[in-house]
Amino acid sequence: MSKQFTFPEGFLWGSATSAYQTEGNNNNTDWWEWEQKSPRTEDNNPEPSGIACDSYNRYEEDFKLAKKLNQNAIRISVEWARIEPEEGKFDQKEIEHYQKVLKCAKDLGLKTYVTLHHFTNPIWFAKMGDWTNWKAPFYFARYSKKCAENFNGWVDCFLTINEPQVYALMSYTVGTWPPNKKNYFLSLIVQINFMRAHRWAYDAIKEVKAVPVGIVNNIVWYEIHNKKYHVGWVIETLIAKLLFFLNTDFFMKPIINKVDVIGLNYYFTNRIKGFGLNNPNAFVSDLNWWVDPQGLENVLLFLKKYNKDIYITENGLADSKDRIREEFIAVMLTACANAIEKAIPLKGYFHWSLIDNYEWHHGFWPRFGLIEIDRANDLKRKPRKSAEFYARICKEGKITKRDLT
Repeated sequence: MSKQFTFPEGFLWGSATSAYQTEGNNNNTDWWEWEQKSPRTEDNNPEPSGIACDSYNRYEEDFKLAKKLNQNAIRISVEWARIEPEEGKFDQKEIEHYQKVLKCAKDLGLKTYVTLHHFTNPIWFAKMGDWTNWKAPFYFARYSKKCAENFNGWVDCFLTINEPQVYALMSYTVGTWPPNKKNYFLSLIVQINFMRAHRWAYDAIKEVKAVPVGIVNNIVWYEIHNKKYHVGWVIETLIAKLLFFLNTDFFMKPIINKVDVIGLNYYFTNRIKGFGLNNPNAFVSDLNWWVDPQGLENVLLFLKKYNKDIYITENGLADSKDRIREEFIAVMLTACANAIEKAIPLKGYFHWSLIDNYEWHHGFWPRFGLIEIDRANDLKRKPRKSAEFYARICKEGKITKRDLT
């Protein structure tokens, strides 16, 4: 039976983007350099980011669309490579550009959640060994303090690092992303340096202003295929618990005393079968990611133990034809509602993404946007039907809960 749920007063309704994926022509980064040099295949680096969505120039148009869709918050990132193009040298023109961006969002009445590192690095930093360099936290904290000094008047919350463990996985374990290394030891060093960098950046920002500071983690829920108590059940249970620990406590416990808010990016659940994965395929995105709202509720329930306010900073799916995005939003917000009813301190939801964007090594074909970017028609912004559905929820602050079983 359907049931109406009203979200708490002050709940944030928004969407998210990142600078590199939307701004365009970000040519002082390790990603831009990699795009030019890396071989192109259908599955990996099929096209360069180029002008992306031209949001460097069209940010006001994007923010106005978010506001028109009844959103009261926006999550964006600023680009380190623009702000500090050379080691220790900060570009005042770019600082002033981001001040205009943030002021525009605030003038429209949008709460601003600003990420300082979203996968891309300045070329000078990359040449120093990027996040394998033991001095990386020092460089990042210096940059973070500069951002706090120049942007704090227009920022409601700083989010230091986006998905640090995804970066370590993709860049240093499987080696798909630059610098294309496959080294478990270096991957561990990168994660440790991210922990140190967050702690140092937290202190650096707090020296400037007592603004909330958080971090954004991508957390996958793991469940097991075997339901009966036998050897297979034991093996799968151990694997699932180990993977979830590495995805949560391993990274969060060392930094939790310097975290004001937890940013949760949730996209999918993985079902363990034997020593591999065996996910259902009845409800999947264009990237073949299994849509499992129960996994989101499970992760939120787990995060309660940290006793911090939680924001879903990314949750979305690649759906170029807008086939299932409405249903996706409905079931994911049902999971949020269930968690809030169980006393989880969930304070906001940012859908990924506001607009279609450059999806890293996949290029432009995965379409995550509430708003379509028509790449054949001067990057025209076209709100999808699902955007209107989400807009009604944002306006009313309530949903009709779905059955997740």
